[in-house]
Amino acid sequence: MSASQSSSLREAGPNFWDRHIMPRLITFCCGQPAIARARSRIVPRATGDVLELGCGGGINLDHYDRSRITRLSGVDPSLQLLETARAKAKDRGFDADFRAGVAEALPFADGRFDTVLTTFTLCSVQDPDAVLREMRRVLKPGGSILFLEHGAAPDRGPARWQQRIEPIWKSIAGGCHLTRPVGDTFRAQGFKLGECDSRYLPKTPRFLGWIEMGEARA
Repeated sequence: MSASQSSSLREAGPNFWDRHIMPRLITFCCGQPAIARARSRIVPRATGDVLELGCGGGINLDHYDRSRITRLSGVDPSLQLLETARAKAKDRGFDADFRAGVAEALPFADGRFDTVLTTFTLCSVQDPDAVLREMRRVLKPGGSILFLEHGAAPDRGPARWQQRIEPIWKSIAGGCHLTRPVGDTFRAQGFKLGECDSRYLPKTPRFLGWIEMGEARA
């Protein structure tokens, strides 16, 4: 799709792109086979009382280990994606508490969750540092954050393309940033990272394909 075509769609009506096109685009992109395989490695590690950031679309519901979860909650700013997630959770037998909201101001009590899961979400939040502070707030002592995120590539070539493309990419992909660091953002907020896996996704443009996954603890 050309830039002029995407611009025309955005101008077709109030929030037409954000309401109708962007949720479908995100669901399609985040459900690709290589990403699904990465999800299958991190999501089943969630245990206990679990909070999922960016739960809209319900993409992770197919990957949870039901025997390890006592309660599942989530937050997402997209009402359209939340509708999909709630329907999918009901269909799969989850009694999930999925709420509308933003990760910078989580609508949950202090020290509640054993696990906070974030998958391809920190790229699009307004304030990543505020989100990490909120994750720390709602975690129980000894709780952990499981993350699977894409971000700033370590190699000069892909990094340059990320910088060039990011302004256009953000406008069509729900504010998704390509140049945000992942592990360094956690470390800067005082989190300790366990064993992490960082690599390029196969069969994916390298400016889009750098991912980092692992566990962080306060």
